[in-house]
Amino acid sequence: MTNRKVIIRDAEPSDTEAIRAVLEDAYAEYEQLMPKERWEAYKDNIAHSLTDANVKARLVAAEEGVILGSVYLYDTSDAAYGLPELNIHGPIMRLLAVARRARGRGIAAALVAGSIERSRAWGADILHLHTNDMMQTAVRLYERLGFERAEEKDIVKGDSVVKSYRIRLREVERSIGVKR
Repeated sequence: MTNRKVIIRDAEPSDTEAIRAVLEDAYAEYEQLMPKERWEAYKDNIAHSLTDANVKARLVAAEEGVILGSVYLYDTSDAAYGLPELNIHGPIMRLLAVARRARGRGIAAALVAGSIERSRAWGADILHLHTNDMMQTAVRLYERLGFERAEEKDIVKGDSVVKSYRIRLREVERSIGVKR
C-alpha cells in the first residue's frame, strides 16, 4: 500500500471550487446548531471568503492533487472582520476546514502549523484566531497546540461570544511540526 503524503501549499485560483466544497462539507455540521438567519449569514460569509481580497494567504492541504482542507490568513482584525477596534495588527487564522472524510489524520494540525510558519515568515510574534463553543473539537485542537485564550479580543455578537485565542510564535512546541 502506498503511503500518501498530505502537502500544505498556497491555494491556486483553480482550487477555488474544491475549497468551497471543503468549507461547505466541514461547516455543514453546524447548520442545525444555529438559528436559520445566523446560519444563512455564516454561509454567505464563507462564500464571500472565496474571493475576499482582504485574505492575505489561502493555504490548502492536498493529497495526490485532492484538496482535503484549507485555512485563510488575514493581517489585521479590520481585514478579517471589519473590526479595527479589536486592534489586532498581525495574522489572524480563519475558516480552518477539513473535509469530514479526511478528519482524524492530522490535517487540521498541519494547516495550523503551516499558518504558524507563514506568520513567522511575515515577522509576526502572535497568531490569533476566533471560534465559539459549538466548535468544541476545534477548541480542543487549538488548546492542545498551545493556543491560549485572549479574552480582551473576544467579539460579542448579541448574546453570543466569539472567543479569541492566540499563540505566541516564539513559544511554539516542535510537536506540531514547526521549528523554532
